[in-house]
Amino acid sequence: MRMMFAAAAGAALVSVVAWSPPVQAESKTLKQCRAEWSANKDSMKAAGKTQRVFVAECRGAPILARAKSLTVGSQYPSEAEAKAGCPDDSIVWVNMRSKIYHEPGSRNYGATREGGYMCEKKSVAAGFRAARPARNPANDGTKEAAKPASG
Repeated sequence: MRMMFAAAAGAALVSVVAWSPPVQAESKTLKQCRAEWSANKDSMKAAGKTQRVFVAECRGAPILARAKSLTVGSQYPSEAEAKAGCPDDSIVWVNMRSKIYHEPGSRNYGATREGGYMCEKKSVAAGFRAARPARNPANDGTKEAAKPASG
């Protein structure tokens, strides 16, 4: 009986070892992968790989898909295309995340990550609102500005 038990236990151990996945080598650190990228940057770029893709492959990590850009049907990729598409309306930059539009000359016009050019009327119809006007620091309504000159 002992002999049968030992044979069965041995066979079970052999089958577990045979079916287990092979032990993989440890993946490289981010620092090591970036150093390898820097050393071979030109050849990697020539092969069409970006640093992000190379580092992910080097570390054996999956590449996460980037979020799709938010778009509205009447959004234009360039200001020139928007002007051609909206000859009778002013052009604004819409921020897709905040649902705010910015007029030409404002600080955020053409500068937000998620956005595009639109006709002002279409942006209002799509639910966007105008950005608040910038505060005038010379006349900000503080007590110092409201004090009359003493004399």
